[in-house]
Amino acid sequence: MRIVDVRERTIPISRYADSTIPSGGLTTSLVAVVTDVIRSGRPIVGYGFASIGRFGQGGLIRERFAPRLIATGTLIDDAGSGLDPLRAWSAMMQGEKPGGHGERCVAVGTLDMAIWDAAAKIGDKPLHQYLAEHIGNAAPMSRVRVYAGGGYRHPENDLSRLSDEIHRFTDLGFTHAKIKISSPSLTEDLQRIETAASQLADPSHLAVDAMNAYCPDDALKAAHSLAPLGLWWFEDICDPLDFETHSRVATVYPGSIAAGEALFSRAEARLVDRYAGLRRPQDILLFDPVHCYGLTHYCEIVADLTERGWPRSAFWPHGGHVFGLHVAAALDLGGAEINPFAFAPFHGVASGLTIADGFIDLPQVPGIGFELHDEVRREFHRLFD
Repeated sequence: MRIVDVRERTIPISRYADSTIPSGGLTTSLVAVVTDVIRSGRPIVGYGFASIGRFGQGGLIRERFAPRLIATGTLIDDAGSGLDPLRAWSAMMQGEKPGGHGERCVAVGTLDMAIWDAAAKIGDKPLHQYLAEHIGNAAPMSRVRVYAGGGYRHPENDLSRLSDEIHRFTDLGFTHAKIKISSPSLTEDLQRIETAASQLADPSHLAVDAMNAYCPDDALKAAHSLAPLGLWWFEDICDPLDFETHSRVATVYPGSIAAGEALFSRAEARLVDRYAGLRRPQDILLFDPVHCYGLTHYCEIVADLTERGWPRSAFWPHGGHVFGLHVAAALDLGGAEINPFAFAPFHGVASGLTIADGFIDLPQVPGIGFELHDEVRREFHRLFD
């Protein structure tokens, strides 16, 4: 059982539903991993992409990691009946030195997603069921708690657009949402929070994300201003490796703090646990299963931090797409993000999935289920044009 071909393509994605609004030139990589397993006259293909926010990884995929996958020997599992994602991951990482995570973690994670998709398809099971059995979880969740991500600052009519966006979230069945802050002034941030919270049950249903933008002084000012509001959580406050500022904020901010989106390895996860002042009973961990060298390494991060006292409910995979739903369900995590309107084509939910009271059901087709989403399916199929 081998991988015989890897296709890759970089596409643009936008933070806004209107893709004409400047969005920093964001891109992501699509990959298709072609196996030698033939069903109904066609090879089984696994699909993956580089999640959201770290740009495309085409060079690393084409020149470094895909050739290792294709050149390696059999990737059959110990049972002799399936594709082994762990062996595939080890093949990709052959010769890589520790540290220097850079962007290689995203390239590996992109391929790793496609390999898990292929493995679950070969096993003829939805990924959440396949993964749960792989780790010994007999009963994965049938529904996952979700929140709506978005709330980016618009260049025009920001507050009215934000109010409309949050209202549309609630119309879709979401009870919780997350918006962006770190505007040019704290006053603007507080106005955005008030506007968004007014469309939800109360401020405890609203999380805010500073996108790692606050300097040490501004981080503390923001923490003092946000402390009385009773928000759901305060996310990505400062530079992700500025553990000193993070720890200082934790001493003055009584609510939940969310961190980890911009950390990509088990070593970094241990550092944030040890030095960032996080409080295990209440704070949130947002590691992205793609950016963390893929699901294979993400499972190691979850295992390591739960051994250190973190509850599984603290983990909320970053990304906002269907892959995170499978991961949350199989690993029994707190929940996952969905981007209803941003980052097309990976926005919204696949056909047939429903959101009600802040929970979503899961795809029941083999693999991840990208093929259930019309826009996503078309983009992946273009890899073979």
